Amino acid sequence: MLLADLGAEVIAVGGGRSGLPVPALARGKQFVTLDLKTADGRAALHRLVEVSDVLMEGFRPGVADRIGAGYEELRRINPRLVYCSVTGYGQTGPLAQAAGHDINYAAVGGALGTFGPADGPPVPPLNLLADFAGGGLLAAFGIVSALYERERSGAGQYLDAAMVDGVLSMMGMNFADWGHRSLPARGEGVLTGSMPAYRCYPCADGRHVAVGALENAFFANLWAALELGEVPDHLDPDNWTEIGERLTAAFATRDRDAWAERFAGVDACVTPVLEPHELAGFGQIKERYDGFDPGSVPPVPVFSRTAARAGHTDTADATEAVLTRLGVSADVARRVTAGGGGPAVTGLSWPPL
Repeated sequence: MLLADLGAEVIAVGGGRSGLPVPALARGKQFVTLDLKTADGRAALHRLVEVSDVLMEGFRPGVADRIGAGYEELRRINPRLVYCSVTGYGQTGPLAQAAGHDINYAAVGGALGTFGPADGPPVPPLNLLADFAGGGLLAAFGIVSALYERERSGAGQYLDAAMVDGVLSMMGMNFADWGHRSLPARGEGVLTGSMPAYRCYPCADGRHVAVGALENAFFANLWAALELGEVPDHLDPDNWTEIGERLTAAFATRDRDAWAERFAGVDACVTPVLEPHELAGFGQIKERYDGFDPGSVPPVPVFSRTAARAGHTDTADATEAVLTRLGVSADVARRVTAGGGGPAVTGLSWPPL
């Protein structure tokens, strides 16, 4: 989706156990169905590869090779091809063939063990960390970098994009902090919520504000805005219990939106904690993305000349149209489409409930 928003023509090849596309991520893509166990299906894929810059696949290691879609075979068809394999654990190692989901990759990558309260089990941050950040963003970054390098070398290359690797990379700063004062253990330290200057507080209406007043100036502004008197040393853990109690009592006296209004224009790093249905009416989001719809997130980032654009969403099977446009005979295109039979819902489709 990110690459499609930036202008890439994206053709998603499904079939067999691939399941159905996630509707929220389907925009800007065309969907084709190929049975890669047949000669016609493999030939159609090879025709796509001939004219493509990038191929992404998410099979377990070795599967793409067995169905005629491996890198070594496809690079002979198109030496300029950037081939990106996205997996949980990577192409090598004892877990390479193991099944998993975001929660598993975040766990093995050393991130999940740092999330959540000290007196409870780790809490996953939805599936943002491994799936979307360590997986999707890492893959997109790698693909664009490989395309940039290809302009110099003229050659494509293979990318092994593992979600665990992405998690490891993102945790670099936190790994260095682990076991030290800033992050001694799960649920303890500066960024875990145990430090009162970096925490969410309930308000009178049951909603919350987020406080990120780490620096001295921001904390002093926070304390002054709440009219709590002399500013304590908020970096001293010995003061955290008392500071937390005073901030909790203060924020409980007004509704969330009243606090948002009070801190508007105050450099104290205090913001309302918004739920998805509230975003469209929030000033910052409305100013940058008028008409914001949680069902279709905005294309990012903002470019000065070549604006990203969210494409049309159409999940209908476009196999025949795509293949005939690429020179595949109408007869073969129809045969491939009929043979594929559409994507079977034997894989996980979203939402699963």
